[in-house]
Amino acid sequence: MKKSEIKPTTTNNGSNGASAPEAEAASSSAEPTKAELEAEFDPNDKELCHAALKIQSTFRGHLARKLVNKDAPEDEDIKEITKKVAEELDIDLTDPELNKAATKIQASFRGHKTRREAQPE
Repeated sequence: MKKSEIKPTTTNNGSNGASAPEAEAASSSAEPTKAELEAEFDPNDKELCHAALKIQSTFRGHLARKLVNKDAPEDEDIKEITKKVAEELDIDLTDPELNKAATKIQASFRGHKTRREAQPE
């Protein structure tokens, strides 16, 4: 492909040396119109169409891989949560200390419930 435009060089401060109105005019004229593109590129050119197809398919593949990689950390989070839940469920119910703790909690709740029911309205 031919490039008919020369890019402006930038200075140390990042500007290209043109004032704001000139920069706007340059940016609007830098983007070719549909008619200019149709005149420059022949749609019957097999090599050009193949190149465009290759670029498009490569970019679509890139986007698909990017989306898959974006979802991968969520899968790891799910695995970590599942592992933590499994550890919590792996409690030895025959442990006498666990039985004492459960009994204490139940007794406290029953006392609380009884006191609430006994309160006059």
